[in-house]
Amino acid sequence: MITPKTFLARILFFLYLAAVAFLCFMHVDKLPDVQKFIFGIPTDKIAHFLMFLPFPILAYLAYDHLTNKLSHAFLFALGTLIFGLLLAYGTEYIQGKLPYRSMDIRDFKADALAIALSTAAVFIVDITHLKVRKQN
Repeated sequence: MITPKTFLARILFFLYLAAVAFLCFMHVDKLPDVQKFIFGIPTDKIAHFLMFLPFPILAYLAYDHLTNKLSHAFLFALGTLIFGLLLAYGTEYIQGKLPYRSMDIRDFKADALAIALSTAAVFIVDITHLKVRKQN
């Protein structure tokens, strides 16, 4: 039986995935004009980075319940990384097939960087909690 907290986290994760799909596949001509660069970085790359940064965090909250072994924490992080990268590649691939969007490898790189950094942070939090629990 899942707890109400886990149930809520899974709903939030599903809503996040739906929002990512909406943002990736909507017509971009409906977006307002924005500044092209922020600190010399293209705005759309920053948007891609920020869009995929929460993925590992939400996956962790929804499906990992503070693992009891280092190997489990590593496998969860690896699975999250692989699934996140597949999701990011899949969105770019589908965009390439849509007549009103295009596939851009630089978007995938921004997505992958966000997923990798966030996965690393989640893994560190998970193993830190593991060490604390073992000490108590």
